[in-house]
Amino acid sequence: MKVLFVNENLGGHATLHLHLRRALIEHPDVEATFVDIPRPGLTRRLASLPVPGLARLDADLQPLRSQLALSAVAARRLVGIAPDYDVVHVYSQNAALLSARLLGDVPSVVSTDATNLTQAYHLPYRAPGPGTAMSLRPAMALERRVFGAAAFVVAQSDWTARQLDRYGVAPEKVRVIRFGILVPPLKGGEPSPGPPRVTFVGATMERKGGWTLLRAFEESLAGRCRLTFVTRDRVPAVPGVEVINDAFPGDPRVEEVVAQSAVFALPTEMDNSPYSVLEAMAAAVPVVSTTVGAIPEMVPDGIAGALVPPRDHRALARAIATLLDDDDRRRRMGAAARARVLERFDARRTTADLVRVLEEARSRHQR
Repeated sequence: MKVLFVNENLGGHATLHLHLRRALIEHPDVEATFVDIPRPGLTRRLASLPVPGLARLDADLQPLRSQLALSAVAARRLVGIAPDYDVVHVYSQNAALLSARLLGDVPSVVSTDATNLTQAYHLPYRAPGPGTAMSLRPAMALERRVFGAAAFVVAQSDWTARQLDRYGVAPEKVRVIRFGILVPPLKGGEPSPGPPRVTFVGATMERKGGWTLLRAFEESLAGRCRLTFVTRDRVPAVPGVEVINDAFPGDPRVEEVVAQSAVFALPTEMDNSPYSVLEAMAAAVPVVSTTVGAIPEMVPDGIAGALVPPRDHRALARAIATLLDDDDRRRRMGAAARARVLERFDARRTTADLVRVLEEARSRHQR
């Protein structure tokens, strides 16, 4: 089966496809080609610029313009080659906003971790305003066309599947696949010397709650632990805080730092299904995160870690301190976290689920 995988290539989408590529090795019957949409060039950046005045009202259609520019790149790449494949898989729907007709002509599956209806109210770089509802209408209309054209729509979580109800996607057309990671063997050995390490991994400090974590550290946790930030953002020099600015998806340094951590903290303000959480859980490290997106499906509160409200630095500090003070509880939660990843988020299992859906899409289209 020849499959064309189109990757929107934003945020955790690169991590998803990294593990998908590796897991497909166990499926020699799948001949996979990956199209990774490149980072924005000058034209796409200009098309995505906010309009002064209207941006403050969220009425300048900036998110949609950005998505359409990305979708135009994807459409140019798809138009000549998609018919040569048995199935086309697109992640996410925003990469196909201008390719709905093409997806209807070939066997296709569209996967997503969230819809624009949800994202419009949780964008990290702009607040919703009086124009948000109006701006959503054309975006949702294009999304409906994409969902309608695909043979199946794969939701990455139950939380995502509930969003699809608002788009009128028939339940029998929806499949839930919790795209996971290849779970590495558990590394032995002792934690690195010194105070216990609390680790944060997130490209942006603001969106991922890094500044909330830094405040919790400075006010309550300094001296009780050391804090490691793996992020692209610059972080002020603070005693007890280490910053790694040059890591990339799959970087073995990140895996090593996380494995040496007592607690993994991601007090994110806007996330869907963050892979950094799964990577920490796979390393048997308890997670302290927030109640946003599909994170409660990933981290059962009180079992594999602790969940707190976003932007609550005091609750965050208490949750981390509770784990730092109780070695047995920390070990139990770490073991439960790893067991949950093996059970529900192992990429070998989730990739096999996806391959079955792709085969079903091909069969349905032929009929």
